[in-house]
Amino acid sequence: MYTYIGTMHNQRLNWPEPPKNVLIIQKIHDSSVLPCFIQLTQWLLMEKQMVVLVEKNVLKDIRNRAEPLFKQLRDKLLVFEVDRNNRDFGKEVDLVICLGGDGTLLYASSLFQSKVPPVMAFHFGSLGFLAPFEFESFKQQVTKVIEGKAGVTLRSRLSCSVHKQETNTLVDQSNQFVVLNEVVLDRGLSPFLCNLDLYIEGKYITTVQGDGLIVSTPTGSTAYAVGAGASMVHPSVPAIMVTPICPHSLSFRPIVVPAGIQLKILVSKDSRGSAWVSFDGRQRQELNIGDELNVTTSVHPIPSICFKDPMTDWFSSLGECLHWNERKKQQAIVLYDNLDFDDNDDHSSPIHQNGVEKR
Repeated sequence: MYTYIGTMHNQRLNWPEPPKNVLIIQKIHDSSVLPCFIQLTQWLLMEKQMVVLVEKNVLKDIRNRAEPLFKQLRDKLLVFEVDRNNRDFGKEVDLVICLGGDGTLLYASSLFQSKVPPVMAFHFGSLGFLAPFEFESFKQQVTKVIEGKAGVTLRSRLSCSVHKQETNTLVDQSNQFVVLNEVVLDRGLSPFLCNLDLYIEGKYITTVQGDGLIVSTPTGSTAYAVGAGASMVHPSVPAIMVTPICPHSLSFRPIVVPAGIQLKILVSKDSRGSAWVSFDGRQRQELNIGDELNVTTSVHPIPSICFKDPMTDWFSSLGECLHWNERKKQQAIVLYDNLDFDDNDDHSSPIHQNGVEKR
């Protein structure tokens, strides 16, 4: 188990008891990650005496099974299997280590629909906005985490459920989702605009006419939402972003609403076609006319372990990954003191000092 100490914007990980069970989530179908996975696993098993869990598909991967070093470790690994209906995996896993990119962290989030263990993400992907750690110094970094010397960002998630008009009931539990980035409604292959009625706390707000709508967390504000014109919001801010996709109105701007409110998005009865919904880019499904999506803030955030601290990590990612506000610096104006001008001097001409033209 684990707790947090410090303020909301500067929390640190605290282990009442040393962590024992660590789940390693490896980027699948990428052979470049395998040597690092083996190195990390050997170190955790041999030196740290920890129990290492992996998913079943890691053990079945042909590339892994052909690696001699992996064969030596295979029997020492425990299998982590998902059973969303009956088990709380947050009680079985003390720490999650991701070897991949931002997509690997999103996948890790999808495995834990309720309480999430602290997640440490190593960057092996193309962007690495959510994965601040480099693998070269993994021993020092993982040791700091195990010893409780790491900062944590509590990244809020969204709890989503679909209501089908034809059955007038919620769909089964397998179609309820918790997302870290965003839930997206779009028109799919339809040639018609989306017509989506937006309700907040049960009150009708507006009808979205365009290509769709993005409902995102602060973490997701720097993903699809920022590409659609939303503001970038620090993950510690308790908020939900509502961003239209290509709205057919110049005045329809993105909005930010308080975390915890209830949003309902209904495929309008006047819509010419259906809409499609996806959850962190997964489990895409069709919503027919009259179907609705309900969204609110989940009570189970994802504790993302910081490389330095929540503020430094976020602004570093903005600069390194999105090149935020990068441009050549404007040159400073050079001032010259104690200069004497004759009455006949042309003050509009370049300044001369000691016979040298200054520009």
